[in-house]
Amino acid sequence: MSLTLLLLFGVLVLFGVPLATALGIASAITLALFTDIPLNLVAQSMFSSMNSFLMVAVPLFILAGLLMDEGGLGEKIFDFANAIVGWLPGGLGQVNVVSSMVFAGMSGSSVADIASIGLIEITSMTKNGYPKGYATALTLVTSVLATIIPPSILMVIAGSVANESIGRLLVAGLVPGLLIGGAFMLYNHIYCVRHGYGKRIPFDPRAAAAKTLTALPALLVPAVLMYGIVGGFFTPTEAAGIAVLYTILIALLVYRNVNLRQLPGFFFRTAKLTGTILFIAVTAKMAGWIFAYDALPAKIAALLTRISTSPTVIMLLTVLFLIIVGMFMDATASLFILIPILLPPLQAVGIDPVHFLVVMVITLSLGLVTPPVGVCLFAVSNLTDLSLEQVTRESLGLMAILAAAVLLIALVPQIVLGPLQWIGI
Repeated sequence: MSLTLLLLFGVLVLFGVPLATALGIASAITLALFTDIPLNLVAQSMFSSMNSFLMVAVPLFILAGLLMDEGGLGEKIFDFANAIVGWLPGGLGQVNVVSSMVFAGMSGSSVADIASIGLIEITSMTKNGYPKGYATALTLVTSVLATIIPPSILMVIAGSVANESIGRLLVAGLVPGLLIGGAFMLYNHIYCVRHGYGKRIPFDPRAAAAKTLTALPALLVPAVLMYGIVGGFFTPTEAAGIAVLYTILIALLVYRNVNLRQLPGFFFRTAKLTGTILFIAVTAKMAGWIFAYDALPAKIAALLTRISTSPTVIMLLTVLFLIIVGMFMDATASLFILIPILLPPLQAVGIDPVHFLVVMVITLSLGLVTPPVGVCLFAVSNLTDLSLEQVTRESLGLMAILAAAVLLIALVPQIVLGPLQWIGI
């Protein structure tokens, strides 16, 4: 039964049917052929599955990201990062990485990162003698940090689908995100020193203080969110609501790049994006029910234990599988479809669910920046006159860093689980 569903889904996708529609049609046909369950009960179950307080965080974080994009927060963050790390070797490359890390702590979306600060980063680097290809590649790959560093929208979705604590997942993504950001900074340092890119400028404490003060309202967003979630003062969903309210206030009253008449437009764009995600969610819920009815997770668990009983080997095989999936399928759809299939068998062999979910999100994020369907790759290519092939070629070194980080995090669970134990959550 599961095989029929997957074959139908694959055929429909090959014929150009959108993922969510293809999954819904394939699931409905499979149910009609192999079960006598009334489809109206399935539809009711799909609707009920979206009645989730946790899922409310998704549209709220999307809205916060849109407000940050239009509210001028990206420019303030770039100026702050330039004042803090712009004096280092490969200065504007380091600014690019730090800007993405800070913005990741506010938006939770890689596409929002590129839309908000991508053009600023690329233009600044090329004007100061950095090759456009390298500037574009660095902007592309560092955008992945927004899917890892809290408040990552993909982490929220993963936690909701797996019924795991979203607060723990968000905190678990912090150290891996900082580790990967640090690796990007080291790569940029070596690359720029070797090729002689970037003029050394002296550190200016006064300028750094002034830019920090100007950016402080924006910088408080990730600080407040993390402190509130870790401290137990509010849930991730409540944190998303606070982020929206706070972002509206600073965009309207502090930076004044948004006015009240623009807010309905933001709400409409949020509804469209949320509708797309939830449509995938409800069709994936129906497919997940079929997989459970067919005992697919148990079959996969039996297959994995026949291949190996080592959690490490099984994790590495799963990472390889997810890299391939991420290249051809949207990360959001992959989470909804694959978590119900993969999580139970991996738990059965002793892999911690939080560790696996973080590794899964990071691995699928590789697909955002790789051909043929990398949405961030297309977004950053549209900002420049570079082809997808040129950007991909320039990005290979940075992608290798990201892939190596995925393997390290998969092999060393304490990178993910250690902070949770230290904090006691």
